[in-house]
Amino acid sequence: KLKTVVPNRSSSWHHWSSRCLLLLQALLLAATTVDAKLDIDYRYFVAGGTCAAFSHGITTPIDVVKTKIQANPEKYNKGLLDATVQICKTDGPKALLAGLGPTVVGYGLEGAMKFGVYEVCKPVFVQLCGASREKLAFVLSSFLAGAVAAVLLVPMESLRIKQVTDASFENDTLLTGIPKLIRNEGWTAIMSGVWAMLAKQVPYTFGKQVSFDIIASTLYTFLAQFVQVVNKWLVSVASAFCASIVACLCSQPGDMILTETYQSDPPKPFGVAVQKIYHRPGGLAEFFRGTQARIVHVGMIITSQLVVYDIVKQLLGLPATGSH
Repeated sequence: KLKTVVPNRSSSWHHWSSRCLLLLQALLLAATTVDAKLDIDYRYFVAGGTCAAFSHGITTPIDVVKTKIQANPEKYNKGLLDATVQICKTDGPKALLAGLGPTVVGYGLEGAMKFGVYEVCKPVFVQLCGASREKLAFVLSSFLAGAVAAVLLVPMESLRIKQVTDASFENDTLLTGIPKLIRNEGWTAIMSGVWAMLAKQVPYTFGKQVSFDIIASTLYTFLAQFVQVVNKWLVSVASAFCASIVACLCSQPGDMILTETYQSDPPKPFGVAVQKIYHRPGGLAEFFRGTQARIVHVGMIITSQLVVYDIVKQLLGLPATGSH
């Protein structure tokens, strides 16, 4: 009798976690060596969590439609509006709110860490890389922030996608859904989607936060030549809109991989999900399926998110992005 060999996901997960801890330890040691000050300001975490929970929560219906288009392209093949009508007719309007709980909690936590780690690490990386390489420091900060946030988001995102694509989870809440996932698949199986999440969140964080920083700073510098007082809200909205396009295009392939990963039970390995998408009739173009819906979705999320982020920051006594 042939013996089936099952990959040891637990060992792989612990190996990956150890590598991350060693990387973080090396970063902190390097920061200490060059006297870089790690100034942890809680206000960035509060502002990030608030804006992320708000923006992802209000766009949950669009995210549901987008996920269903990606998960079942044969059924929902006539665009965003037609897919929305089909879902409402088949499952009722309530189906558009599937996964709202995990979305708000998960992205609230993810946003707090993403914005907080990014802002805290920027001055550290500037000192490590040198003031002349400020843009590189922003990129490195975004990579680290996206990685930290992705790991925290994986369990919530696992449940959200299950609620949208698996009928047996549609009536579960956050408190019942996570334990059910752990019972059915095990903790290491849930976290096996971390590579897919990293493929989405790291480019997303880079595209959103680095471009927002650079565009906002450029607009302030440009407009200051013509007006004495620059309208901060105009700069925030314009910068956020541009950042939304960049973030969407950067992270669309990762978003497809993430959805494909969670279509099977247990979740597919990262490499299998990539091959499955690539071998569809469209080839590489399949990684950008649902881009139209996602541009609307991500555009609403990022524009509202970054404007709210700037509002909360200023209410807490911090300057608007790019204004200093």
